[in-house]
Amino acid sequence: MKKIAVFVDVQNLYYTVRQAYGCHFNYSVLMQQLRTRGDVVEAYAYAIERGDAKQQQFQQILRNLGFTVKLKPFIQRSDGSAKGDWDVGITIDVLDAANRVEEIVLASGDGDFDLLLDRVRDFGVEASVYGVPALTAQSLVRAATRFVPIDGELLLRG
Repeated sequence: MKKIAVFVDVQNLYYTVRQAYGCHFNYSVLMQQLRTRGDVVEAYAYAIERGDAKQQQFQQILRNLGFTVKLKPFIQRSDGSAKGDWDVGITIDVLDAANRVEEIVLASGDGDFDLLLDRVRDFGVEASVYGVPALTAQSLVRAATRFVPIDGELLLRG
C-alpha cells in the first residue's frame, strides 16, 4: 500500500474556500479520499493560534481525524498588519517526509510551494495538490503530479 503524507495549509483553505464557495472545507472527506488511495502515515494541519475557543474546538476535530496540529502565534504588528505564515515550516516538513513516503499531498493554493513540489518530484515522490480551482496558483498546478479541485463533497455546507 502506498504511503502518503498530507500537509494542510489551514489558513489558505479557510480563506479560499470561503471566498469561492461561501462555506468550509471538509477535512473528514479529504482523509476518507486519501485513505482509499493508500496508507496515510503522516498528516499535519498548520494553523495560527489566536486563543479562540471555537478555533480550539476545530483544532481538536482535526486531531480526532488524525492530524497533528501545528500552531504558530498570531502576531499583530504595531502598524496594524498581521503575520502568521507557515510556508517555511511546511516546506521543511514536506522535504523531511519525502524520504519516507511515495506521495506528498499538499492542500493549499499558494504558489510559493511550486518549487517545493518540483523538488519533491525530483526525489521520485508523487506530489498531489488539493486547491480551489479559481484561487490556486497555476504554477502550483503545473508543479503537481496531480491536481484535485476542491469542490463537491470536499465542501462542508450548512
